[in-house]
Amino acid sequence: MTLHEGAATGRRLDRMLTINGWLVFAFLYLPILVVIGFSFSGANNVGTWGGFSLRWYERMLGNGPLIHALQNTLWIALFSTIVATVFGTAAALSLDRYRRWVSKGTFDAVLYMPVIIPDVTMAVMLLLWFTQIGLPLGRGTIILAHIAFNISFVAIVVRARLANMDPAMEEAAADLYASRWATFRRVTLPLIMPGVLGGGLLALTLSLDDVVITSFVQGPGSTTLPVHVFGLIRRSVTPEINAVSTLMVTASMILVFASLAIQRRE
Repeated sequence: MTLHEGAATGRRLDRMLTINGWLVFAFLYLPILVVIGFSFSGANNVGTWGGFSLRWYERMLGNGPLIHALQNTLWIALFSTIVATVFGTAAALSLDRYRRWVSKGTFDAVLYMPVIIPDVTMAVMLLLWFTQIGLPLGRGTIILAHIAFNISFVAIVVRARLANMDPAMEEAAADLYASRWATFRRVTLPLIMPGVLGGGLLALTLSLDDVVITSFVQGPGSTTLPVHVFGLIRRSVTPEINAVSTLMVTASMILVFASLAIQRRE
């Protein structure tokens, strides 16, 4: 094969990979764009275009149970994210800094379990645990469940940031007689902050979107927005669901892209 033929083959391969990438993106995102488009339809049917209208967004804002579910979702997501970010960061630091303690391997394996096991399995385990200790189901149990699975995701993101951090920075602070707390506050934390923020945003996204675990551990009056929308779909499908889904998808995508942008920050 000549050099010219090799270059032509490389260009054809690049074009094929580009087309394949666009097809994958179309497969993933065209359904979302369809839902967003029909959320602005004035028709009473989900898949029928009836002219541009904001009636379903107005109806959504006037839906009392839906607004209550949204308030539960935001309150649970914010509180669980803050706690999970603190504990996840602490877990990542302990695994990265203290490498010789006896139970490190066990702790590391247990930390990754919420990422590996199916959501249904974790939901059943949490439900059985809350029942055994006599904890009433409600917003408190949902918060504890979200903290339990979000800690792992935060720890993974923060550990990735710690792996790329130059230890000479902390050593220089120690050489300048800085205490461990001062070194952490002025050197370590600012350096890993993009990972902490990225992990927190990822945890917030997972908490806002969770259906399976939340539906198992919820109680009366603690229904979240994803579970409420899932219940609406099981009973009847109206264009109002398109409007709710559009807001949920938009919020999730904003948080995911923000998390990625923060993690890539130097």
